[in-house]
Amino acid sequence: MNDRKRLSRAGLADLFAVGPHRAELVGVEVEHGLVDQATGLCISYPAARRLLKAFVDEFDGAHFFDGEFPVGVDLPNGASLSLETGGALEYASAPHATLSATVEQTRGDLQRAAGVAAGHGVALLSGGNIPFAARAGIPWIPKPRVDIMRRYFRSLGADGAYADEVMGLTLSTQTSLDYVSESDLLEKVRLHVLAAPAVSALFVNSPIAEGVETGVLSRRMQYWRRFEPARCGVLGAGSRADCTVSDLVDWAARLPMIYRLVGGAHVPAPAVPFAIVLEQGFGDGTWPTLDDWALHLSQTWPHVRVRRTIEARACDGLPWPFFAAAPAMWVGLTYDAQARRAAIALLESLTVDQLERATDEVATKGLAAAIGPFSACDLARELLRLARGGLAARVAAGVEPPGVLSYLDPLERICDSYQTMAEQTLSRWQAGLASSPAAYVAEFRVC
Repeated sequence: MNDRKRLSRAGLADLFAVGPHRAELVGVEVEHGLVDQATGLCISYPAARRLLKAFVDEFDGAHFFDGEFPVGVDLPNGASLSLETGGALEYASAPHATLSATVEQTRGDLQRAAGVAAGHGVALLSGGNIPFAARAGIPWIPKPRVDIMRRYFRSLGADGAYADEVMGLTLSTQTSLDYVSESDLLEKVRLHVLAAPAVSALFVNSPIAEGVETGVLSRRMQYWRRFEPARCGVLGAGSRADCTVSDLVDWAARLPMIYRLVGGAHVPAPAVPFAIVLEQGFGDGTWPTLDDWALHLSQTWPHVRVRRTIEARACDGLPWPFFAAAPAMWVGLTYDAQARRAAIALLESLTVDQLERATDEVATKGLAAAIGPFSACDLARELLRLARGGLAARVAAGVEPPGVLSYLDPLERICDSYQTMAEQTLSRWQAGLASSPAAYVAEFRVC
């Protein structure tokens, strides 16, 4: 490849370019533990592989593979079911023009999948983590990139201390949203960076780990805080009013790529920033392409991840009946310009340091946390009000049916009672679920 054809530093921004008629679609990814319904422990890969075959039969789907290993199923409706690195099940919806269509597809597909799993003695367990499994019991999926990632994070020392727990035990509900121009991208990213800690306070839901109370409300958030903070957490540049696409590119280009694809197989990437690889190549005579850049961006995990879409990643998963609260919150705040700008105005005084500290405090205290000079509860209430207004505007415009407003009701109850899902889970735990993994699974499984 000659110099003129090499991917340039300026060319990295091309990945974020959008066409003139791009729509604002809604996608969701919902993670659940695949656990034995009697013990609450993760099932093995061979058991998960059998379950994938059953999903193929149930949905008339098609396996997809990592090398020789089946790791997921593409469904005819555009959705997919796939195994995460530690054996959890991720459902990814097809993108839809409406929140309601996304939620209904997700609900229907996951209920069918749960019925299939139950026939195999397996439950799809909701929440922010898998509460009974220990690090030593994580059933790692035989993907080459799993071993590469684990070795990489072990090399980081303290910054990789909880990598196994993050990769193998945490669960979340993530929302994928679109941007229609460069200025739209930057405004939406700013909203998400500023709002993530306060919104996360409404979703804390992982107070149990390895079968015991942890003393915090989101063990998941704590795990993520020790998972190479340079590529996770608060995307500081995105909080600024003067942020540019170049700033977002610079942030990611300073990080090393963990793995790359060579001949269809994942191999370790050079342990240098992507910006250096851009200048010097991979060291084997090859040079990075835009596909390598896209793969590199998939190896970053901030609260809001920017690729060809905006991914809201900060929240713990809620109990199964309430999964729609996450996409409803983010659609209401993000896709209505009035709600989005009001939220930014509310939060724009927050500094990156305050957002970082708030992430730690929300994990411990939930709604009682401080976020800069504000209380998490006060900010969460106002953001919830704005999100409801944003959804109501979509209803009034005929984009959504009125029922989408009910998706936010669980969050209203949390604010009204001042009891997060984590605190409600702890009450049930102390009332008897601690002594019965089967009862816990029955309480929080998809059904």
